[in-house]
Amino acid sequence: MSDLLAVDGLRAGYGNIEVLHDVSLVLREGTLCAIVGANGAGKTTLLMTLAGIVPARAGTVTFDGADLTRMSSHQRVHHGLVLVPEGRRMLPGMTVEENLQVAAAVRGAEGFARIPELLDRFSILRTRRNVPAGSLSGGEQQMLAIARALAIGPKALLLDEPSMGLAPKLVDEIFAIVADERRRGTSILLIEQNARRALALADHAYVLERGRTVLEGSGQELATHRDVVAAYLGG
Repeated sequence: MSDLLAVDGLRAGYGNIEVLHDVSLVLREGTLCAIVGANGAGKTTLLMTLAGIVPARAGTVTFDGADLTRMSSHQRVHHGLVLVPEGRRMLPGMTVEENLQVAAAVRGAEGFARIPELLDRFSILRTRRNVPAGSLSGGEQQMLAIARALAIGPKALLLDEPSMGLAPKLVDEIFAIVADERRRGTSILLIEQNARRALALADHAYVLERGRTVLEGSGQELATHRDVVAAYLGG
């Protein structure tokens, strides 16, 4: 199993504030890697930097053998590294199907051919396909956000807080979708406020504190690590 995404010495921030300090991590092909940390630890900034939305100040981002460090976000998507951002960011005035079509257009005919299968997998989206995305519930919007990313045919998904603000039943559905996509072979880097659920699903995991990776191990190892339990799992 090879390294699909390798991050080495990554530094990034906003203006005069540096948020990430020499972050290094690896996402192996076909695995799910979780990033655990408190609010303000730099988790979202990390994904935004990997996606090319926030520029890296130092370090390297290598993906599928290519150096992405100075590439635009658009170029990274074409390489197969796709972000599902926190807050979903729909095109609210467009229908569910139109949102999928906009994403699929990145891959042309190959992308458009994925839409029927995605509507089969996300049955609630099929029933809502002609409804404006802005009128969907939070859970439906999150499913649409993931389906849009999958329409691109990613090699790796960057998932930022997919269960945030959702009712417990919908959280279960979102985690089932994430687990299913991992089984299908998509590599996933997951940031999730529900650390217990994230670590239970993770092959590997890192703890991010104040912009630095301070612990790493298998999901099971970190789920039983006394510092992680005390800080993030209510121990």
